[in-house]
Amino acid sequence: MRPSKRHEILDAATRVVQRDGVTTLTYESVAAEAGMTKGGLLYHFPSREELLLELHRHVAAQWERSLEAQAGGTADELTWDERFRAFVRLSQNPDRAELLLMLEASEDPVANAAWDEVYARWAPQPPAPPESQDQADDDAAEAAAVQRFIARLAADGLWFYEALSTEGLDVRMRERVTEEIIALAQRAEALAASSGDDPAARSADSTE
Repeated sequence: MRPSKRHEILDAATRVVQRDGVTTLTYESVAAEAGMTKGGLLYHFPSREELLLELHRHVAAQWERSLEAQAGGTADELTWDERFRAFVRLSQNPDRAELLLMLEASEDPVANAAWDEVYARWAPQPPAPPESQDQADDDAAEAAAVQRFIARLAADGLWFYEALSTEGLDVRMRERVTEEIIALAQRAEALAASSGDDPAARSADSTE
């Protein structure tokens, strides 16, 4: 099936950001990349703000499709461990456009929502404060939540390092780091299971 004009425009905009950065995203630069007129872009995206917002959603959706391909299924078909394994392993192949758009979205709650929705389905969320004294006294559950989130921060850190480093890690060292991050998350999952906390159920609740 031939991609729609909107899809072609968004793919062209992604290439502009990948190559030259978000600040270079203009009607003129995207039109030249897409082989279209500026009027053609205006028909589909009446403002740069709308184009940029749709670009966030477009690239975030591409990121999720990459996660699904890595994991072999959609988030609701996989266990928490399978989802996080895919999340960590995909950090070995950082995409510059994703990095730049994520950073740009940090100042825009609407754009940031597109990325947060993917994170909520595939990665541990920040530990929530206890709702009761009983929860506050449950050291095992709290420790598991913190350890799980540290694993997510480590995966994010690996992704940022690989995206920004001029050399990157060699293949063997990258694999060892990846396995250590996954092992940290698995220890957290085992600790959570011993405390009666179910990360998979909690993750599913957060996406409803």
